[in-house]
Amino acid sequence: MAFPTFTSLTRACRRPAGLALGLWLASVAVPAMAQGQPPLTAEQRKAIVDLVRETIVKNPEIIQDALVELERRNTVAQAEAQRSAVSAEKARLTDPATSVIIGNPEGDLTLVEFMDYNCGFCKRAMQDVTALSKADPKLKVVLKDFPILGPDSVEASRVAIAVKNQLQGPKYFDFHNRLMGVKGRVNGAKALEIAKELGVDVERARKDMDAPATKASIEDTVALGDRLGLTGTPAFVIGNEVVFGAVGQEALKQKLDSVRRCGKTECAG
Repeated sequence: MAFPTFTSLTRACRRPAGLALGLWLASVAVPAMAQGQPPLTAEQRKAIVDLVRETIVKNPEIIQDALVELERRNTVAQAEAQRSAVSAEKARLTDPATSVIIGNPEGDLTLVEFMDYNCGFCKRAMQDVTALSKADPKLKVVLKDFPILGPDSVEASRVAIAVKNQLQGPKYFDFHNRLMGVKGRVNGAKALEIAKELGVDVERARKDMDAPATKASIEDTVALGDRLGLTGTPAFVIGNEVVFGAVGQEALKQKLDSVRRCGKTECAG
């Protein structure tokens, strides 16, 4: 599987906006006028296309307004699709076989984070997640390895998944935070080095890295991320909403508080 990166996402191929909109307007205008009428002649079709072109040239703001509305509709549709996917995948989101659970395992509220050990924004968000976990004794935090930033990230995740067979709870969270705190690229060797410092049996960890369950865990999380439409890290799941990026501790806390109050990340009134 080819893992997307922030760079690849911002370098997506896009159609010229004006041309695309002009063609769309022409395709809509012609059938609309033709309903219930005899087929248009070539001259009539040309006249309609010319009229559309003239309208756009004289009122170019139409393009901007249409693109803004298109973006709004796409955003709404994406959010709705993600809510439906989150609702359908609740069990996979918190599956202990493919996750690490910290904080209160029996907490009344869950914060799921998809992260990559080589993501600078994940490193920033780590402080927010740590603070929220410490401040809220009823918060259940679920960490999911989502290594999308290359082979080094995959290797680090393989080590992390192997390490959870030996470290649990606060001890694993210490390993996670130390790995997140590394400056520069994180790879398998660096992850094993930190694991050894924390008393992990490195030889056992190496064997667990190659276990089918480790590979299956990463593949399942990547597939789940695709199902949820995740395009980068960090990505949080709060309630039925997907929250992209290191939005800050306060923003996450507000959404968590809202879910407790009304079951949604934004309460009416």
